[in-house]
Amino acid sequence: MEIEGLIKKYALKNAFDFGKANEKAVAGRVLGESAEARKDIAATMKLVAGIVKEINALGKKEIEKELKKYGIETSTPNSKPETRNHSIVLPDAKMNEVVTRFPPEPNGHLHIGHAKALFLNYEAANAYSGKLLIRFDDTNPEKESQEYVESIAQDIKWLGIEHSAPTFTSDSIEKIYAYGEKLIRSGNAYACTCPQEVMKENRMKKMGCACRERDAAGNLALFTEMKTTLAAGKAVIRFRGDMASENTVMRDPTLFRIIDVPHYRQGRKYRAWPNYDFVAPVMDALEGVTHAMRSKEYELRDELYACMQEALGLRNVKIVGFSRLGIEGVPVSKREIKKLIDDKKVDGWDDPRLVTIAALKRRGIRPEAIMEFVLSFGLSKVESTPKLEKLLALNKKIIDPVARRYFFARGKKVLKVNGAKPEAVSLKAHPSGNLGMRKLEATGEYYIDENDFEALKIGDAARLKDFCAVRVVGKKKDILETEKVEEIDNETQISKPETRIIQWVPKESAVKCEVMVASELFDGEKFNGDSLRMDKGYCEANCAGMEIGVPAQFERYGFVMLDKKENSRLIFIYMHK
Repeated sequence: MEIEGLIKKYALKNAFDFGKANEKAVAGRVLGESAEARKDIAATMKLVAGIVKEINALGKKEIEKELKKYGIETSTPNSKPETRNHSIVLPDAKMNEVVTRFPPEPNGHLHIGHAKALFLNYEAANAYSGKLLIRFDDTNPEKESQEYVESIAQDIKWLGIEHSAPTFTSDSIEKIYAYGEKLIRSGNAYACTCPQEVMKENRMKKMGCACRERDAAGNLALFTEMKTTLAAGKAVIRFRGDMASENTVMRDPTLFRIIDVPHYRQGRKYRAWPNYDFVAPVMDALEGVTHAMRSKEYELRDELYACMQEALGLRNVKIVGFSRLGIEGVPVSKREIKKLIDDKKVDGWDDPRLVTIAALKRRGIRPEAIMEFVLSFGLSKVESTPKLEKLLALNKKIIDPVARRYFFARGKKVLKVNGAKPEAVSLKAHPSGNLGMRKLEATGEYYIDENDFEALKIGDAARLKDFCAVRVVGKKKDILETEKVEEIDNETQISKPETRIIQWVPKESAVKCEVMVASELFDGEKFNGDSLRMDKGYCEANCAGMEIGVPAQFERYGFVMLDKKENSRLIFIYMHK
């Protein structure tokens, strides 16, 4: 099949499955399957962009008709049209009417747990030809900033998520105040002036306080003071729940509190700020959300969510829960990550040991791999803490066909070929041969990996990968002396399976480099102080022409991402085997 046909096939299938075709997802499938497409990746990506745009302009029936030309059936016997080919099935969902939302708080960077919530909401909306809303729940001015808004927006874009213009909860504070006052007037909320420790003790004892008996007028007056002059900590607005409930969330939770600091977006316009328990049910209903998909950690709050909407006469929104995603040995919590940064145990939100989106991007993990990884857990509520290896294996499948090969040697060990004459050696840039050739100037002295140096002894034979065979005739502290072997016979051991094949870096043109190798941050509860090591050595001269952010494979070592160039030194990040 020609490249154009292959692109169209996968674009149609992607559009049918998810409502709209995604350029990155389509490109990943095409590049993985077609050697021809990999010969000129830039041209292929341009072609993908054009075809995806054409496909996304088609209607559902046109897409189904086109898919049949490729032998792809779009329906199965006895299947319900609402859930046909959908990987996610929502309760009471109707085609073209589903609205989901992803409501991050801009108080940190996104991590892989957020990616799971984001992709589940995105896929659910696309499965029903609905839409995904992005809403910044920014009602805590002490912790939020424009920096995080921009970072989150960039991460969402990089992940390939298409959505309408984002909204900001702080822009709707006046509406939220009106609903707060409505709740007070109806007797479903009251102002409480008890100290925090008293409120906490009463909730533990299932006891109400005298503030519960205040009339609506008095409560409204206090709410007005909270919004204008009352000092922080002097009063809160609480939902009148059930103090005897076994669900602690329902024991008169706080809905509004005073935070008298400037807001990154609203300045000092407001000082009584609603919390998540009030914002979520109100904003979801106002913005037309049909299905509020959120992780299992909010399960106890589901009862409060429903009670709030009922008390306010708001449209009922279906709650769909799923398990939180943890990664073994790595924190998946903004609070825990921030503490590691503050304690200087990691070097910022994009430290390659972390699973923030910024860190995964820097490490070279592709958005398609993240999507496939997080969606593999579906809407199951079964808690799981997988190792990162599953994500890395998915990433390898995507980048392996397009990652150029280079030589890298750890340490400063040298292999010298006695009597060797300078010659130019042509090597494949990729085993498939589809990425062209690269040249190395062989001068007779080469850096080899320190592990190979230690393993080779006098009399041993080795093959310099894709070049020549040698036999060790002498060994000093840092130098192996060898002679070239012209004939392969039993005496030289060259033809034996155990013969070591080694990578080699011409010493004269070698480029100094370092590779950051990340491992798990925690061993159980204990912080791993050796979770980041630096492999120092030399890479071949061709690496100097690499672009930052481009993946490659150091042969017999692993896949790497060029992170930065410092003076005459290259810094890489190890991705995976």
